[in-house]
Amino acid sequence: MNIKIASVALFSSVILSCGTVNEIMKGVEDSLTQTETSTRSIPSNLEIGNGLKEALVKGTSNGVSNLSAAGGYLNSPQFKIPFPKDAQKIETTLRDLGLGGELDKVIVSLNRAAEDAVTEAKPLFVNAIKQMTFADVKNILMGDNMAATIYLKSKTSSQLQAAFQPKIQASLDKVNATKYWGDAISTYNKIPLVTKMNPDLTSFVTEKAIQSLFTKIAQEESAIRANPVERTTGLLQKVFGYADSQKGN
Repeated sequence: MNIKIASVALFSSVILSCGTVNEIMKGVEDSLTQTETSTRSIPSNLEIGNGLKEALVKGTSNGVSNLSAAGGYLNSPQFKIPFPKDAQKIETTLRDLGLGGELDKVIVSLNRAAEDAVTEAKPLFVNAIKQMTFADVKNILMGDNMAATIYLKSKTSSQLQAAFQPKIQASLDKVNATKYWGDAISTYNKIPLVTKMNPDLTSFVTEKAIQSLFTKIAQEESAIRANPVERTTGLLQKVFGYADSQKGN
């Protein structure tokens, strides 16, 4: 009888031990799975570099494409290039004289010239992105919503100025902006007692075109950082998801 009781006790002990071992093994497996998943979610340095550069190429390409399309500047309340600020007195005076139609032609021409010129930006942006070091990439990825835009602005502004100015001059000539502008200024300067004016139209349009371009690039950057839907590839999701998790710590 005692032997039977002992046997039952031993059997029960083995069963209980097996249960404990299974629970321990399950815990170990869960822990390994979590570690493996966590490891997979951490991008390598190569992935971080490629992911950020992919995002910047996407953002700058979208920005250039949107602004270079017909009406990209002209039809946008935010980006439309107005009459030069230092020539607004000219605009007011000439509109009062019934020359609003000619002035509207000038404004259309300014914006068409900007739309023509902005295509020059894409290769300059791509080249700047290719030259990024890993330190640049890491600082931008972990930076604020304007980090990439600020970087690109510092690296390309002078190049954009040099590339845009002759293209804008040619575009202004092509769409008769210089003629409309010359006619408007000539008419204004014939008015008695006014201060003669002739603002540099090409420099003005160049400055405004570049300014609007970087505003657009900043919007594209912010969208990719803030909206997971804009992260259209697995690499973008992994890299920016990792950045989000690190910033939250």
